[in-house]
Amino acid sequence: MFFCPNKKPDDTIEINLDLDELDATTSETKATYEEIKAYVWDKHHLKVSSLYISQIKRKCGLEVGHNYNLSKSENPKVPKYPPEKEAAIMDALQQKLITH
Repeated sequence: MFFCPNKKPDDTIEINLDLDELDATTSETKATYEEIKAYVWDKHHLKVSSLYISQIKRKCGLEVGHNYNLSKSENPKVPKYPPEKEAAIMDALQQKLITH
């Protein structure tokens, strides 16, 4: 509901919105892993793995796809992202959210 000080309560205002132009699809609002890797390389000259990207996305509470390449070992060693790569990935995620 909109408040217009110049209108009486019984007056109506008609507003037409084309939601198709405003509505972004899910895929348009998400950065792909390849886009993140390219951004990090172009801006920070760092190579980052999909593992590091998914770790950062989980840390931020962002949706991460299912991992089908699980280790068969009981206690697999999973490398953790270095701080400089975390900062670069965070920058890429923030830029993707701001520009799209």
